[in-house]
Amino acid sequence: PHKVKGTVEPLPTQVMSRYCNITLCADVMFINGIAFLLTISRSIKFGTVEALPNRKAATLVKAIKSVAQIYARGGFRVTLALMDGEFEPLRGDLADAQIALNTTSRDEHVGDIERYVRTVKERTRGTYNTLPFDHFPSRLIIEMTYSSVYWLNAFPANDGISSTQSPRTIVTGQTIDYNRHCKYEFGEYVQANEPHDNSMRP
Repeated sequence: PHKVKGTVEPLPTQVMSRYCNITLCADVMFINGIAFLLTISRSIKFGTVEALPNRKAATLVKAIKSVAQIYARGGFRVTLALMDGEFEPLRGDLADAQIALNTTSRDEHVGDIERYVRTVKERTRGTYNTLPFDHFPSRLIIEMTYSSVYWLNAFPANDGISSTQSPRTIVTGQTIDYNRHCKYEFGEYVQANEPHDNSMRP
């Protein structure tokens, strides 16, 4: 069997020194009634998405901290979060994580994340309408949304900090490999191996 090799590209030091502090824009979006926390960094344009079991403050704080950890592994630090007023109850918990919170006033929105929500929904809707199914389980909708954000991160952003490196490469150091990532379309039937033993279980 072939070994899976990860390719990691080092980030130029001038990028790290200039963009090490991250301004994170975040919001909760809904697709088919499923809540997601969607984030995008203002300069790098790296997006993340996570399905939420509920919209409680503790759940949202945990999700935002996990996003901050992704940036931290790449050498970045989330210092400011821009969100709607509904996130105001998170201010204390985010301050404990050394993340300053700036919420919008009434009838205002964070333009970066509102545009990104629309883009992700359009991408997900495009995939949704190419699949030959009449009913979609929640897990399929969730993975479809994850896939949309994955591919948005795979190519350099027009208004990002690099015209050659994707947001995914800048933050995680990982690149796209055709043989690993592009052989099959989302929703395509494939034969997969599942772990099994010598018992009589199916």
